[in-house]
Amino acid sequence: MAVPKRKVSKMKRRQRQAANAYEGVQANFCPQCGEPAAPHSVCKHCGTYKGKQIVTVS
Repeated sequence: MAVPKRKVSKMKRRQRQAANAYEGVQANFCPQCGEPAAPHSVCKHCGTYKGKQIVTVS
């Protein structure tokens, strides 16, 4: 069986886990109106996606 020879210190464990830190969703901007928009989704401000009008926003 694979058993560690020594206890892994708190510092080593935290250094390894730091690589997996969640940074959140990256902010993208709509090319039509310039407002912040979620990636791969319709812009809530102007209703466009990939340069095409998808949703009419009043």
